Amino acid sequence: MTRVPSLPADTGRSGWEALSHRPSPARSLDAATTADWLVIGAGFAGLSAARRLTQLAPGARIVVLDARELAQGPAGRNSGFMIDVPHHLASSEYSSDDLHGTRLEMAQNRLAIAFAKEAAAEYGMPRETFDPCGKINAAATGRGLRRNDDFAASLAAIGEPLSRVDAAEMRAITGCDYYLGGLFTPGAVQIQPADYIRSFAAGLGPKIDLHENSPVVGLSRNGGAWVARTPKGSVTAPKVILGVNGLAQDFGFFRGRLMHVFTYASMTAPFASGAGRDRWGILPADAMGATLRKISGPNGARVVIRTRYSYDPSKQISERKLAAMVRDHRRSLDARYSDLAGLPFEYSWAGRLCLSLNHVPAFGEVDENLYSACCCNGLGTVKSTLAGMMAAALATGTRSGDLDAYQDQPKPRRLPPEPVATIGARAVIRWQEARAGREG
Repeated sequence: MTRVPSLPADTGRSGWEALSHRPSPARSLDAATTADWLVIGAGFAGLSAARRLTQLAPGARIVVLDARELAQGPAGRNSGFMIDVPHHLASSEYSSDDLHGTRLEMAQNRLAIAFAKEAAAEYGMPRETFDPCGKINAAATGRGLRRNDDFAASLAAIGEPLSRVDAAEMRAITGCDYYLGGLFTPGAVQIQPADYIRSFAAGLGPKIDLHENSPVVGLSRNGGAWVARTPKGSVTAPKVILGVNGLAQDFGFFRGRLMHVFTYASMTAPFASGAGRDRWGILPADAMGATLRKISGPNGARVVIRTRYSYDPSKQISERKLAAMVRDHRRSLDARYSDLAGLPFEYSWAGRLCLSLNHVPAFGEVDENLYSACCCNGLGTVKSTLAGMMAAALATGTRSGDLDAYQDQPKPRRLPPEPVATIGARAVIRWQEARAGREG
């Protein structure tokens, strides 16, 4: 039996989750049950796998377990961008010299976005939850402008639509003079991630049996089936899909191959006016810079800022460390908006993501009838959606060209031994953040 260690800490409350409405109360597993399919994890990967299973195996009994309440974990702690164009956080680069690889990555990202768009329409998600409005890479430095030039050249080489945004238009959008220009690409979607996850689960409704606050503490084979134990119950199923991102290592798979990286974000208290248009979102021209979004609601507007990263293989972030990151959020926001300098942050949080050295997923049949849809590589909204879709197809024997292309990737490379891995990763992050400079 695989005994799953204690869960990581999700430090701070996500503003997305705090503002999100739950359509129904959480229900935990408190008895032994059976299913045709068990999905572990109710984030982007797990819920996408469950939806795809309802399509490929209609009528099957699907149980989904999550250790937390919906959207309290990493799925509700991201910046809320579903991005179709290349986005490689590990290298802090967006552009790629490999045109075939760029085309393939974009085709896969768009397959996932189309799947999400179909679900959003079917489940009645409003534009505030799922907004296909594109995104801007904003540049605050000459180096950032050159980064955008390189990215634009990469996309233009394969005929992708894009448009330049000059400093005046950036000022009109964001309400500040901080940015020198931007690069707009139309294929991205901006989501309210907590609302999206909760609406997605509610839309699946009677087609699945969802249990929250039900962490899997043990997973073992019993005859021809898998048995997942939770603190108060168990699920027995012949086939299992893991949608647990970097926690795949805790289940005994891909050990020494996955990196646990944390991002940090803060959301302001509501304010009446300022910061440009009612709703907008920008990514930094350097991937290690600051991502910002402005949202508006009946109680006023808020700005969400995400910047700073840390490598923490323990998967634990202290309140003290979060507070230090929030001080950087304060400096970063004040540099852009002096008129918001006295506005407090109402919510601040850390969010986990998982990277592999060679930017590939932890995917496939890792044991008999046990499938992994893990390792988001810093774009969990899209990459995890895709992994969940592909895992469901693989597990049901539904072959396609898309699945063949997705499977045609190497395994995650092995990390250097400790403490070399931690020292090296932290040094790279510090160097990349310092190089990003004013973009952060």
